[in-house]
Amino acid sequence: MGRDKKKPPPIDNIISDETGEFDQRFILWRHFCARNNIPVESLPSQLNAEQRERWEELKDSRLRRRSKSEPRPS
Repeated sequence: MGRDKKKPPPIDNIISDETGEFDQRFILWRHFCARNNIPVESLPSQLNAEQRERWEELKDSRLRRRSKSEPRPS
């Protein structure tokens, strides 16, 4: 009788002036770095192929992509 684990809802992939360092993408990056023993000062371009794949999978599962019909934030 396995319980279905509910996935957290996707978060917006937009940085607002109000959130700054608390923007969800930065929080997600810090979470990824902590789980994978990667210095938080690293850039995604500095990840090796395996780490980059895990980062892309996490982003795809947690960040909501803006559709082309959605207006850009002002």
